[in-house]
Amino acid sequence: MLLAFNKPYGVLCQFTDRSTPRRPTLADYIRQPAVYAAGRLDADSEGLLLLTDDGALAHRLTDPRHKQDKTYWVQVEGCLTDAALAALRDGVVLNDGPTLPARARALATPPALWPRDPPVRFRKNVPDAWLELTLCEGRNRQVRRMTAAVGLPTLRLVRMRIGAYALENLAPGEWRTVETDEPRARRR
Repeated sequence: MLLAFNKPYGVLCQFTDRSTPRRPTLADYIRQPAVYAAGRLDADSEGLLLLTDDGALAHRLTDPRHKQDKTYWVQVEGCLTDAALAALRDGVVLNDGPTLPARARALATPPALWPRDPPVRFRKNVPDAWLELTLCEGRNRQVRRMTAAVGLPTLRLVRMRIGAYALENLAPGEWRTVETDEPRARRR
């Protein structure tokens, strides 16, 4: 089984939280037994999260050797320049080493997304821009670190696609069952 979930801002990518006060988790939205997140999104990121009960499928979706493309719409603070886009496309050097080249393009207009709760802080005298960024690796907070490395701090981050699976029209907090084109691994 494979589920596509539109993870809202502020929700943890786990089913339990032992902190006080308790933060929202996947259990607040998904009541399907025995599914686990195939990958992660930080609490302050939104969008597509895949969950499955199939360990082999989770491995194919998350293992870096399988190079599943992940596409994000990213709102950044500052003006998006050709030089910044070129640097993202070439790969940038982070504290844990250089990134692989990414596909990066400016979005001419802000994408039609749901309102975020809480909203991104608006600053009248500070411009912002949107870009689409596609990576084939998945380091911790990689998109945020990449945009910061080119002088464009991330304001909002929404994952739209993982490999062949897209967010489509799921509203925040909604999920749907997804058909997989891969046969389920045989269990011994």
